[in-house]
Amino acid sequence: MAAPGAADGGGSGDSAGPATGSVRQTAVTLHEAVVGQFGDTLRLAVPSLIYTLQNNLQYVAISNLPAATFQVTYQLKILTTALFSVLLLGTALSRLQWLSLALLFAGVALVQAEQARAVPVPGALPPSAGPEGPPQSYAVGLAAVAASCLSSGFAGVYFERLLKRSGGSIWLRNVQLGAVGTAVGLGAMLAAEGPAVAALGFFYGYNGAVWAVVVNQAAGGLLVAVVVRYADNILKGFATALSILASTAASAHLFGFRPRAPFLAGTAMVLAAVVLYGRPRAQPPARGQDPGLPARPRAPDGTERPRAP
Repeated sequence: MAAPGAADGGGSGDSAGPATGSVRQTAVTLHEAVVGQFGDTLRLAVPSLIYTLQNNLQYVAISNLPAATFQVTYQLKILTTALFSVLLLGTALSRLQWLSLALLFAGVALVQAEQARAVPVPGALPPSAGPEGPPQSYAVGLAAVAASCLSSGFAGVYFERLLKRSGGSIWLRNVQLGAVGTAVGLGAMLAAEGPAVAALGFFYGYNGAVWAVVVNQAAGGLLVAVVVRYADNILKGFATALSILASTAASAHLFGFRPRAPFLAGTAMVLAAVVLYGRPRAQPPARGQDPGLPARPRAPDGTERPRAP
């Protein structure tokens, strides 16, 4: 497909020819990925639907929970992802990873216990919610974040399973995911708010804050891809820790959130679990090697190099 596009661009003598050819080639590639491989698109409809549901559940959760509590509790997606990886992919976890998952669960449970004591009446307004705005329900927020963690874990592992079985470019697979998710989201919007959208317009209510959230969500997805490509799980764990700390600081400044000792202890446990879970596994010693000695360095061809004295 590249050759015709280049020929069209070069033969026209127009400076816009190559750009037009590039756009045309991109459109043909996307059409082939979504429509030409319709079977793969249908198989990706399952994780796409779940991701769409997960995104909506996150907004329900953050609307009913303090931001810091949501950030800490949402780390349970690590636990659900690990469990689904073991069940669906047969992934073997190390003892340290199982220990970190137990520490993660204990930390989240401690945070939730502290927050439950802070909101003794069911459906009462959490301390971080101001007097203005719609009423909040802690139970609804907790149920939404739990369902979001389950859907996130299953969709991620299911997507990984499809990639490993069918192959293909991860970028094209993301295009297929996005196409199905966009169609489902538009359908749900028209079903729920069709008359209002027709009367007021699609972008009614889009103020600066809404656009900032849209840009932040889009940039966050790209940044995750960059971190996975150029960094490692340890740095990703530290980034998660910084996001929790930033959310706690912002909640304290904007909503008057005052974390107490149990919340801080639970958050520290969650941060430690995130970092421990992402640590690289120790490689087993080679045959005939003393376990007490470090592994010998290897050359690019895989042969062992002599250890320095």
